[in-house]
Formats: sequence, structure tokens, C-alpha cells
Amino acid sequence: MMLQPRLLTPLRALGNAIARSAQQTCRLPTLSQQSLLLPRSNIISAPQTPSILSTRLLLPLSQVRHASHATQGTANRHSRDPAGKRLGAKRTGGEYVVPGCIIFRQRGTKWFPGENCAMGRDHTIYAAEAGYVRYYLDPERHPDRKYIGVVFEKDGKLPTPQNAPSRRKLNRVSVPRLPESSAETAAQSDPVATGETGTLVAGIEAGTAEAGPQLRPGYMWREANWQIGRAGEKAGITAKTYNRNNRWLAWRKRQARADRAAQMKSLKNKKKASKKAKR
Repeated sequence: MMLQPRLLTPLRALGNAIARSAQQTCRLPTLSQQSLLLPRSNIISAPQTPSILSTRLLLPLSQVRHASHATQGTANRHSRDPAGKRLGAKRTGGEYVVPGCIIFRQRGTKWFPGENCAMGRDHTIYAAEAGYVRYYLDPERHPDRKYIGVVFEKDGKLPTPQNAPSRRKLNRVSVPRLPESSAETAAQSDPVATGETGTLVAGIEAGTAEAGPQLRPGYMWREANWQIGRAGEKAGITAKTYNRNNRWLAWRKRQARADRAAQMKSLKNKKKASKKAKR
């Protein structure tokens, strides 16, 4: 059983005092001298000095203290003074931003995203479109909330009036759709137009090949899909509606695709064989 540190101090002092007094009163010969004076049988049983005895008595009483845990200052140093999170405004009013540019960092919703802005999951407000930053209030939406928006013009203002057209990408404005024009106007703009009385087909002047688009040798001109569709409508050609339950038609299409793939593969192999033969 180990003694408490309070008892070790007086015992060590007592041992040191005994050792000093023993050295002063009697000086015993050294171990080599004892071996010369005493016979071999008595060398083992030779008397030991009080200092050696005291040291051997105090050895089991000594205690070494080791640190069991870190000091409290080191453990709590980081939690007491954490690094700043750099919150606040990153762009001022009137500053130009691009999509994805962070405008305001916050904890909670002190500011809300307005026109052409969005909010991240950490309440960060960023620009959704390129433009100029505006900080504003919108009492019609909410009496107390503060909004951050982006306008496309440098002198633009927010909020936009309730019935005013709002601008979108490419600086376009939403406008009301014009009423449908008469059948005569449609016939002039489009060779085939549908009016109240039915389908009207207008005459088209025949064009020359030289007046059309010129392509490089080896290229073929193809009409646009809408032109092909208009020509089919003019000729009265209609395509059958696709029936998903017609498995016979599906098998024929699949077989045609397989034949086409085999044909292209054979042509590819023939080209490779001809190249090898030339070499």
C-alpha cells in the first residue's frame, strides 16, 4: 500500500539525516577493501551502511506522478474564442453581380430574397441573374420584411409595381399576346394557314437553284422539318397514329433497326479490309 505524499516528505528528511550522521561518525571500508579483509564466507553477510539501508527502505515509498488529462486551458481555448464567420453584406446597393454571386451572409432571415435572387440553406442570399443589387422594402408583400433584389438596368428601381411588366433574362419584357390576325394576313405570311372557313393554301413562286443557298461540293440541301410538314399537309398526306399495343409493328421496327445495324457493320468491315489490302 502506497503512502500519501504528505508522509513521504518527513520520511525522506529522516533518511537523509541518518545517512549524513552515519557517514560522519563511522567510515566503513569500501566493498573492495571488505573483500580483502573478510573471508569469502563473510563477504555476503557483510554489514551494510545506514545510507544503503535507508535508501532501500525508502525506495518502495517513492511515488511518481503522471499527468492523467490535459489542462483545462488547452481544452477550452478554441471554444472560448472561435473564429469569425464573416457574416454581413458582401455587395452594396448598385453593385454589379453575376449569377451565383453572394450578396448577403446571415444567421436567420434578417433579409429575404427579392426579384432575381435566391436563398441558400444557410440563409445566404445570392444573385440568380446578372444585374445590379437593390436593398428595398415591399409593403404589398409584407409590411416588415426587408428584401434584396437584382435589376437589369443600372437606374432600375424595386419593388416593381404590381401591374407593371417584369423583366426577365436577356432584358425582355412580358407583353400581352396580340389577337389572331385575319385569314388573309395569315395566308400572306404563311403558305398554308388555318382560318375560320378552313385551310387556305397560298401560291408560292418557283425559285431557282442558283438563288438558293449554295453549299460545298458533296453536300446535299435538305428542307426544314416544318417545310416538309407543310408540304405533307398541302398534299393531304397524314401519318397513322402510333399504337403502343400493336406488337407486330414494334417487332417490324426492331427488326429493321437490327438489319440496319448489321448492314452498317458489314460496310465498316469492308472498309477496314480494303485499307489492309492497300497496305
